[in-house]
Amino acid sequence: MPLDVVIVGGGPVGLYLAAVLLRRGLSVRILERRLTRDRHSRAIGIHPPALAALDQLGIAPSLVASGVPIRTGQAVSRGHTVGTMPFSGVSGGFPFVLSLPQHRTEQLLEEQVAAADSGALLRGFEVEGVASDGGHVTICAGPAPGATGSEQTFKASMMVAADGARSTVRELMGFPVRRKTYPDHYLMGDFAASGLPDDAAVLFLELDGIVESFPLPGGLRRWVVRLGRPAGGAGPDDLARLVAERTGHRPDPASNTMISAFSVRSTLARRTVAGNVVLIGDAAHEISPIGGQGMNLGWLDARDLAPLIVRSVSGRHDPAAYRSFEDRRFRAALRARRQSEINMLLGRPLPAPALALRNSAIQGAAAWPALNRWVARRFTMQQEAAE
Repeated sequence: MPLDVVIVGGGPVGLYLAAVLLRRGLSVRILERRLTRDRHSRAIGIHPPALAALDQLGIAPSLVASGVPIRTGQAVSRGHTVGTMPFSGVSGGFPFVLSLPQHRTEQLLEEQVAAADSGALLRGFEVEGVASDGGHVTICAGPAPGATGSEQTFKASMMVAADGARSTVRELMGFPVRRKTYPDHYLMGDFAASGLPDDAAVLFLELDGIVESFPLPGGLRRWVVRLGRPAGGAGPDDLARLVAERTGHRPDPASNTMISAFSVRSTLARRTVAGNVVLIGDAAHEISPIGGQGMNLGWLDARDLAPLIVRSVSGRHDPAAYRSFEDRRFRAALRARRQSEINMLLGRPLPAPALALRNSAIQGAAAWPALNRWVARRFTMQQEAAE
């Protein structure tokens, strides 16, 4: 008997959608190529609209208890605070940005999926072929590298691809994309916390480029340094040195638990719906990690998609509703990309006179309460709460 839904990708977005659909009585299988959950801290920021969406599963209290609520953002330059942005007014239910390593978020979502159907998550599968006849989707999946087993075929009323920025499904289905690259490169790592407020994100706006610092659970902080070229094989000592040179704070390299480097690009699928196949999350729109919007955008895709899928599998498929979904989510991705571009622009190196002028502008904006609240709401994706 065909399944209701096959979801490709068992990351936080795919798991969330699966948990919501399972709660509504649908039969779901998640095909995930990874054999185990990744222990890398990866994405850490959960914005208020996404927390509200996740709370449909009743897990917001567990998420908050596991994480660190970031209640203010501080802009610092040359040792002086040039602006403070409180998040107290951005949301009634969640007046903060939650910092939580992705592996813990995935663990809580996996538990929700397993409680509804212990067989829903299938690890070690790599999609090799997709065919849709308009009524059903047939997915051929073989063992991922390191997995045992043989090829299997799955048939479902709907398929959702949440398989990341290098989506196999997107390529197999021929969804066209728009790609854009940026002159921004970053080195980031997690270290023992030292001397900064436990509930504040601190942005150091310096001559050589921005340094960002965010609290993490377990007495850690994440440090992110903007570079003018790829970081190559840089390690914890290199990152600690760069942080110290620009900010005066020196993380202890011996306390490092994660180091990662990335260069920024964006990839927007020009179409995300083809009949009964839908792209969401990074498969639909990869944007800069600076600002922490990508994972949140995917959850909000899933939030809006879930009721459409429920109607479709009950025999009330509405192509017009999917076209509206596709348009809304594309506009949301464009907004998020513009915000990420602003974030990156603010973090690029400047000569001293231009840096002083920018700092004065930030200081003036922070002193204007109405503007400060507007910026805080925009930064925390409150426009998505109203979509």
